[in-house]
Amino acid sequence: MKKKIFIGIIALIVIFYIISALRYESQPKVGLIRIEGTITDYLDTVSIISEATKDESIKAVVIDVDSPGGAVGASQEIYRAIEKLREKKPVIVSMGNVAASGGYYISTPANVIYSNPGTITGSIGVIIQHVDVSEILNKFGVKVNTIKSGANKDILYPTKPLLPEQKALLEKTVMDVYDQFLDAIVRYRPIKKDVLKSYADGRVFSGNEAKALGLVDKIGNIQDAISEAKKLGKLKEDAPVIELKPKKPLLDELMNSKFGMEKVKSGIYYMMSF
Repeated sequence: MKKKIFIGIIALIVIFYIISALRYESQPKVGLIRIEGTITDYLDTVSIISEATKDESIKAVVIDVDSPGGAVGASQEIYRAIEKLREKKPVIVSMGNVAASGGYYISTPANVIYSNPGTITGSIGVIIQHVDVSEILNKFGVKVNTIKSGANKDILYPTKPLLPEQKALLEKTVMDVYDQFLDAIVRYRPIKKDVLKSYADGRVFSGNEAKALGLVDKIGNIQDAISEAKKLGKLKEDAPVIELKPKKPLLDELMNSKFGMEKVKSGIYYMMSF
């Protein structure tokens, strides 16, 4: 008899928990997405943004950006995902310590951009670097034989100097991607492209300077951004805020826990970056 009562109590607790969870899931809320560090891998971030786009209970999204930039392709993937999110619901960006280069690029599609007064932002530009170690190799008598399908297949290899015509090719590519960067900004920012060009030379700005130039909309912190999201999403002041994180298999979670083995990611060289 006691065993049946105990099982009944447990069942009621489980049912209550499930009902509470379902209520919370369907309750109108603000979604919070954090984008931190160098922008390289983008699949998890795009997946989270896609989840926020589809979830009808999420009425507005705050994106907390704290990034110095990163790879061009990854930044453009995230930018496009945020564009699609904006089509469905308000998006508010909150800039942390730094939101520069690619970190600024991904922020521009937001309906409203908040920045702290001392946030480092801007750094609008594109860069490719070439390291030439051929003279060092020659000094030690090291010869590198390269078999290639075309004259420019080894254009950025460090074992040879960069030829003038190769430098011209790279400059053309950099300027094309730079122009894409400018177009991405003026699509959503109240700035004319020719005016933007006058200061989009790679320099950085404080949050206050960025606001004066129209690169950000308002000075404030993440709490201000959340309040703005609730207002634009037509939510109550006490509406919940849920942080969205990538869903990982249990094995991955265990591997990443303090009890598991630390996974080491191999370094990847990105030829061109924001």
